[in-house]
Amino acid sequence: METLRLYDFLPSGNGYKIRLLLTQIGVPFDKIEVNILKGETRTPEFLSKNPNGKIPVLEIETGKFLAESNAILIYLSEGTEFLPYDRFLRAQVIQWLFFEQSSHEPYIATSRFLISILGKAEEYKEVIEQKREPGYAALRVMENHLKRHSFFVGERYTIADISLFAYTHVAHEGGFDLTPFPAIQSWIERVKSQPRYISITQEFSLTYE
Repeated sequence: METLRLYDFLPSGNGYKIRLLLTQIGVPFDKIEVNILKGETRTPEFLSKNPNGKIPVLEIETGKFLAESNAILIYLSEGTEFLPYDRFLRAQVIQWLFFEQSSHEPYIATSRFLISILGKAEEYKEVIEQKREPGYAALRVMENHLKRHSFFVGERYTIADISLFAYTHVAHEGGFDLTPFPAIQSWIERVKSQPRYISITQEFSLTYE
């Protein structure tokens, strides 16, 4: 079986989701760094892997590619404890993955990118300000859920948690204050206490005998 290849950009939360899951399920992978700031996702070579020109991209076998972080999470978690077998619980996981991409990532992740990765907070001040309230709205939805639950689905750690954790735990890098969200803060610590947890800046690939 070929080793998985992950085309990634280290600071990316979307890429981090995949690195974290692969590490926690114990699947070896090679990480190929793609610098999005230098336009490396717009080259013909990369666009042949993902015509949408975004990372992460998982090369499952030579010439077989899968894009979109949450789709990759579903693919990798099939048959593991990270994706419930129960039909309703599985649908709830997917529900939170849609929430992350539609109501969370466009505001919290994009603000972080503009402020902490591009370093252009002043230049994009108006755009960032427009993202503030929708981002806090998403955090309030999460907070209210986590007041009653330890994790997002089935009271156990799943890819729903991995997906939402990726950008939530670094929300402060996008100017979001998590102080008013104690349930989220407690959940972040629960995620960090999971076996084989790695940080977003931990750069290595796993190899097993």
